[in-house]
Amino acid sequence: MRVVVTRPQHSGERTIRRLTQMGHEALLLPLAEPVHHADEARRALLDTQGAIAVTSAEAIRVLAALGSDLGPYLGRPLFAVGKATAKEAASLGFTNVVISEGGGTELAALISDHAASLAKAPLLYLAGHPRAAGFEARLAELQLPFHTVECYRMRDIAPKDDILRRLFIDISANAVLLYSHQTAQRFFGLSFVQENPEIFAETHFLCLSEAIAGAIPPQMRLHVDIADMPNEDRLLALLDAE
Repeated sequence: MRVVVTRPQHSGERTIRRLTQMGHEALLLPLAEPVHHADEARRALLDTQGAIAVTSAEAIRVLAALGSDLGPYLGRPLFAVGKATAKEAASLGFTNVVISEGGGTELAALISDHAASLAKAPLLYLAGHPRAAGFEARLAELQLPFHTVECYRMRDIAPKDDILRRLFIDISANAVLLYSHQTAQRFFGLSFVQENPEIFAETHFLCLSEAIAGAIPPQMRLHVDIADMPNEDRLLALLDAE
């Protein structure tokens, strides 16, 4: 299948490699790029104790910019969403990494099960902007104290119409992978998409969660599939069913 990946460049290239190994023709279409705020992360680590949580590998890439200054914090428990994020954290030197295979709400439940790891200090959540509210909302429901620090933000990228025309008319992509509600909003907010809905009549939109699928306009929901767990393995498994 010809599959469009709407992730940022770094993570998107990893997904492209996976899809190629699966035998698909993978096409990268970044709709946002990260802007890192390493000094915010540095201050957050200095001002806090105890466990750290990340819901995106982008936060780990921010920490990588700290270099040797990160050393004193590598022994702190780190809770991560997804194997890829956990792998990047471990490669950076974190020695106590706990992985959630679900999304943010599942990560919060996992942290609750490891409450002793919080060492009576608020959890430090190294977050991005914008982000889904599920993780922080679930932490609050579970009455787990936490402190959120935004260490990166995603800046919109507006691809040129000729790029979109090549992907969806010339090449005629079969499927689009959507990893976040914000990305789905960016995609369906593109003027090219809004002005040419008929082009997508046979396009399959594969979503990591129900919330992401909710960002798809009703008239374009003819072929929508949702992963049964919010992780990339289950998302890519949907391609086998197409």
